[in-house]
Amino acid sequence: MSLVNGLPAHVLLVHFVVVLVPLTALALVVCAVWPAAARRLGIVLPLLALVTLASVPLTTQAGEWLEAHVNSNSLIRRHAELGDGLLPWAGGLLVLAVVVWWAARRTAASGDAGTSGTTSTTRWSTTPVRVAAAVLSVVIAAGAVVDVYRIGDSGAKAAWQGGFSKSASGGEGDGD
Repeated sequence: MSLVNGLPAHVLLVHFVVVLVPLTALALVVCAVWPAAARRLGIVLPLLALVTLASVPLTTQAGEWLEAHVNSNSLIRRHAELGDGLLPWAGGLLVLAVVVWWAARRTAASGDAGTSGTTSTTRWSTTPVRVAAAVLSVVIAAGAVVDVYRIGDSGAKAAWQGGFSKSASGGEGDGD
C-alpha cells in the first residue's frame, strides 16, 4: 500500500499506530492489574493487540515507500530507524495480552468450579503468572508508548523541520 486517495498511505496509517499502541498498552496494564477488567474485556484484549501488531508493519512498509519518494536527510533516516524498532514492542503487547486473557479465563473457570476442592490450588497456580504478567505488562506497555512517542517526535521533526514560519504569514485569518 503506497497511496490512499492521492496521499502517502504512511501519513494516514500512522494515526492507527499512534492511537492503537497506547490504547492497547493501557488496556493491557488495566487488565493485568485488575483481573475483573480482564474477564470483562475477554477476547477483545488479545484481538485489540493483534490489530495493533498488524498495523505496525503496514505502517512501516508504507513509510519505507514514502522514504524512497522524498529527499532523504538525517531526520528521515532517524525516523525510519526508530520506526523499525516498534514491531517487537507490539509483539510483546500481543503475547502479554494473550497471557493476561488466558490467566483471567483460567481464574474465572476455577471460580466456576465451586467447591470441588481444586479452586484454591488453581487460583494459587495462576497467581505467579498474573503477577509476572502484570509486571511485564507495565514494562512492555511503558516501552511501547515511549517508543511510539520517540518515533512520532522524530517523524514530526522530519516532516516539519524548517517547513513553517514562526511568525504569521499575513495570509487569510490574520484579522485584516
